[in-house]
Amino acid sequence: IKLETEHQQHDEYRQAESKAIWQGYLGLAVLIGIVALAVWSFRNRLPHDAKSMGDSQLVTNNRYLVGLALVAAGAFAAIQINEWLGMLLILAAPAIWLYDNDLLTRTRFSYGALCIFLYVGAEVSIGSIIINYLAEERVLGQPEEVIGWMIGLYWGGAMVGRFIGSALMRVVSPGKLLAFNALGAITLIAISANTTGEIAAYSLLACGLMNSIMFPTIFSLACEKLGARAADGSGIINVAIFGGAVVPLLYGVLADATGSLAMALTLPAICYAIIAGFGFYARRPA
Repeated sequence: IKLETEHQQHDEYRQAESKAIWQGYLGLAVLIGIVALAVWSFRNRLPHDAKSMGDSQLVTNNRYLVGLALVAAGAFAAIQINEWLGMLLILAAPAIWLYDNDLLTRTRFSYGALCIFLYVGAEVSIGSIIINYLAEERVLGQPEEVIGWMIGLYWGGAMVGRFIGSALMRVVSPGKLLAFNALGAITLIAISANTTGEIAAYSLLACGLMNSIMFPTIFSLACEKLGARAADGSGIINVAIFGGAVVPLLYGVLADATGSLAMALTLPAICYAIIAGFGFYARRPA
């Protein structure tokens, strides 16, 4: 009876916590929707500015507004209707902005944008499940309260690796170093998935070190020699970080389907393989 009461209290706490979270996001979604509607309503009130911006800039601004509205609608749908419907609406936001963008016809740039999407997705996927992974009986078998501090090793490794990577780039080309780190991450994932105990734990934690130089390196290699289009390019690259919302979700689907967090690590490994390919592709200046 005591155990039942504890479970009931825990469920009530989780429900109250969940309600507090979704109410906050619902308020944020409504606020974004109001701002988008207000800007859209007053879009023609400044004719002088509109003429100076030109038609192409107005189209771009309209896409931003549509994107904001889709994000707001997606947040509302995810909370009130269905998570998958909400996700699809939110994913449509960057698609609206990227549509008909000629920068994506440049192989080096579009490949780099894809790699940003995959990198952020892989990094967030591992960071999101790593405590659950370490808590598995096959790995450390310790409660989350005991091993929770270890996530700092993953993110801390990413910070330390930035300093190491900046020094190495003085003697190694960025593309080659990117490929090396991506292949290193794949190797560490393979070791972790096929071993047990501390080896499995620390090899996956060490992926943070491999992640360290990926974002800035991919960014600079993808935007190399864009010239006057550099601002547009950096905007698209920043849009591509929504991979951090997509890949972890797919990781969860794969983990549920296979019943194994280790088996699902195949997905971030594939992401790193594509990133390694970009490193080799961009090892020479554009």
